[in-house]
Amino acid sequence: MNHYFENNENLKSEIIKISFYFRGKSLEFLSDNGVFSKKSIDFGSSTLLQYVENLSNKTSVLDVGCGYGTIGISLASLYPNTKFDLVDVNLRAVNLAKQNAINNNTLNVSVFECNVYENVKDTYDVIVTNPPIRAGKDVVHNIILNGYNYLNNGGSLWCVIQKKQGAPSAIAALEQKYKRVSVVAKEKGYYIIKAEK
Repeated sequence: MNHYFENNENLKSEIIKISFYFRGKSLEFLSDNGVFSKKSIDFGSSTLLQYVENLSNKTSVLDVGCGYGTIGISLASLYPNTKFDLVDVNLRAVNLAKQNAINNNTLNVSVFECNVYENVKDTYDVIVTNPPIRAGKDVVHNIILNGYNYLNNGGSLWCVIQKKQGAPSAIAALEQKYKRVSVVAKEKGYYIIKAEK
């Protein structure tokens, strides 16, 4: 079985286009086999996008596990003066996100291959993530807890996790590390969580 958090170069490519309307912006994303939520923008990502804070006074944002770029590119289209770095371990997703950044004219986006934070050199005002639940709790907690080390002081990490897929334990873990943790919204069992450094 192929997983979206792994690379499989032998997987047949079948590019599709997904239209997404976000806060007055019409965006289009290329998707493909072997990436997360290949046929449509998933509910978790679209819900997280609804609640992420206003980023107009932020200089830098990191999208961890960006997939084909839904979250990072959608936000980047709204905040052209903010620098967005998008990272994913899946090379096919990285290449799609690069193309999607170009197609949506988000010149403030950089995309690079990265397993969690291994190639991340900077710190950021905001980290956003819809973590790869199927990769396992260790990977998810690595993303959300170690994000602390890549945030500027006063920065915040935003994530979306379903209650049935570990949101309560994730919140408990975040509360051990971050200054303030809040559940910003709950929609259909999905928790939008903000953790402040």
